[in-house]
Amino acid sequence: MKRLARLAAPLLLLACVAGFRAVDPPVLRDLRALVFDGYQRLAPRPWNDAGIRIVDIDEESLARHGQWPWPRPLVAALTERLAAAGVAAVAFDMVFAEPDRTSPSAVLPLWAGTAGDPALAALAARLPDHDALFARALGEAPAVLGFVLSDAASPSPPPAAKWGVVFAGPDASGFLPAHRGAVRNLPALEAAAPGLGSFTTGFDAAGIVRRVPVMARLKREDGEVHRAIYPSLAAEALRVAQEASTYVIRAAGASGQEAFGAQTGIVDIRIGAFVARTDARGNVLLYDTGPVPQRVVPAWRVLAGDLPDDALEGRIAFIGTSAAGLKDLRATPLNPVAAGVELHAQVAEQIVDGVFLERPDWADGFEFAVLVAFGAGLVFLLSATGAATGAAILALALAAAFAGSWYAFGAHRLLFDPVYPAFAAVALYTVQTLAAFLRSESERRQVRGAFGRYLAPALVEQLARDPGKLALGGEMKPITLMFMDIRGFTPISEQFDAHGLTRFLNRFLTRMTARVLESGGTVDKYMGDAIMAFWNAPMDVADHPKKALSAALAMLADAKAFDAEWRAERAREGLAHVPVKIGIGLNTGICCVGNMGAEQRFDYSAIGDDVNLCSRLEGQSKAYGLSLLVADATAEACAGEFALLEIDLLRVKGKTRPARIHTAIPVAVDGAFAGWKKAHDAAIAAYRAQDWTAAREALAGLRGRGDGALDGFYAVLESRIAAYETDPPPPDWDGVHVATEK
Repeated sequence: MKRLARLAAPLLLLACVAGFRAVDPPVLRDLRALVFDGYQRLAPRPWNDAGIRIVDIDEESLARHGQWPWPRPLVAALTERLAAAGVAAVAFDMVFAEPDRTSPSAVLPLWAGTAGDPALAALAARLPDHDALFARALGEAPAVLGFVLSDAASPSPPPAAKWGVVFAGPDASGFLPAHRGAVRNLPALEAAAPGLGSFTTGFDAAGIVRRVPVMARLKREDGEVHRAIYPSLAAEALRVAQEASTYVIRAAGASGQEAFGAQTGIVDIRIGAFVARTDARGNVLLYDTGPVPQRVVPAWRVLAGDLPDDALEGRIAFIGTSAAGLKDLRATPLNPVAAGVELHAQVAEQIVDGVFLERPDWADGFEFAVLVAFGAGLVFLLSATGAATGAAILALALAAAFAGSWYAFGAHRLLFDPVYPAFAAVALYTVQTLAAFLRSESERRQVRGAFGRYLAPALVEQLARDPGKLALGGEMKPITLMFMDIRGFTPISEQFDAHGLTRFLNRFLTRMTARVLESGGTVDKYMGDAIMAFWNAPMDVADHPKKALSAALAMLADAKAFDAEWRAERAREGLAHVPVKIGIGLNTGICCVGNMGAEQRFDYSAIGDDVNLCSRLEGQSKAYGLSLLVADATAEACAGEFALLEIDLLRVKGKTRPARIHTAIPVAVDGAFAGWKKAHDAAIAAYRAQDWTAAREALAGLRGRGDGALDGFYAVLESRIAAYETDPPPPDWDGVHVATEK
């Protein structure tokens, strides 16, 4: 269930990405187009001489023959030269919408003082009309005039069709690009030319031409589809060159074409012996070669007759201009300043060579299915890995998306989108990495929250940085240990119900725990009313014996203050007071510290012989009438800074070797304490020497020292002396006291 919950966010994201793919917003369509442009730059269409030439009205041609527009006789001469050279077709990437201003009938009225001169009028009538000369040249050549389809309604009727159009399969005219009007040539020119073709090319939001229509249509003002369908300049040039009469538009659902239960648009358009593979709207996807010098013939060379005899024979010539001042420049995937006529020439080349970029009508559905499967696989893979492995998977996913798309382009000239799979991979990785980070932060907060109440802050931070340290294992390390226990807890517990006792313990142990943690200690565990703690693990703590002893003395002072508060509270409530006292044992030694327990549950703890001794010292403190017993190793490390007094040589239960034990008193280490210590040590020495009289006298002199802090212990020694006087110890007695209880 936890894993399913973790998968919810990435799966929801995948659903959103799939939704974006279904909508396909423009920004991602543009990005996809840029990727396909990159493919063409890496592997442009190889130029093959398909018999297509551009007759370029370039800067040199303008310099030789004057500015554009040229007089129609000059254009007619160019047409006649091309026809004489044996071109299969000549197509004009320009519109001759107005009469030639250089015709005699147009020039005569401009001559000053000639108005009404009958001789000049008669002369002008006898001179040939320039447009008529051009019309005659068009009629004698395999010429195709260009016109413009526009989105602005025009009052003139559309050009008359010189071709037929039939549909193989469903009528797909509704898929063709629709326009409202046309900018036409002079009627006489249109009537004379064997062909008419639109040189309108669409471009995307970035101003790049990537698709060129093969067919287009006009729509009536009432919105109905106009039955007049118009070919492009390239398509009409191919038709005229082959002397074909009809275009065949084949749609999905035609013979040999799957429609998958829906009308999905146009598949291809047959032009004589050639077939143009198109997208659903009848556009050829431009497969750019970039600039090719061999394709271009300057117009001035044609006019000058400066070409080999067979240079243009049987070829299709597109007349256009590359001169920058005439503003017929377009951006293509490979050329930001391509001449407009080059687009028509390239499309004609693609149709003749049969080389097309294709995006099948099933591409969207296929990409959607791949996106979902690809994304789902990533969701489950990324959910089972860490950030580093996930990054490697992301890199492989991106490589797979682009490698698959590139293979489809290079091997089959198919355009399949790598953008959405790549976008999905990056988005899923980002979301899952972010989710993993948030989970990690949550786990760290949980570690801090769960362990911060009974571990040292340093340990909590260490575990938060590396939760992997919460694993079984330990190390041998010198530490100082503490065991603390509430004395007489049973009578205290009898005053409460379970709920009240819990509140009492929490209140008391909170104060004790604060002293441990503020001194750099680690609370190992709580055992009912007892605390086990240690210093110098897991983080190193300088002078850990001193800090542990300082914490122990502070805990004794806090316990005394707590008891006073407790007494006052019980008195206000009219209840009996049971004193709250504690016993503490301290020891320093090398122990094994680390995570102890089982794979299912473990604690950070310490084990070893010194741990056992420390626990025994806490238990024996009551027997000595003291609140604190300090092992010899801890006392040696703290000597000179704390008021320490040797207590006894004690052999605890289960041990064979005696331990020298001490206690610490919360007084200044000064001259007064030095005198006390000297008298105290003398009493202990007399006791071990079995000089009972001297020992008793020395103990009597020690009573009341330090506000009677050791009076309980002195009473214990006096009791032992009385027992030994009655029942002397054996001759080999070494002064060691043997504990019979823990």
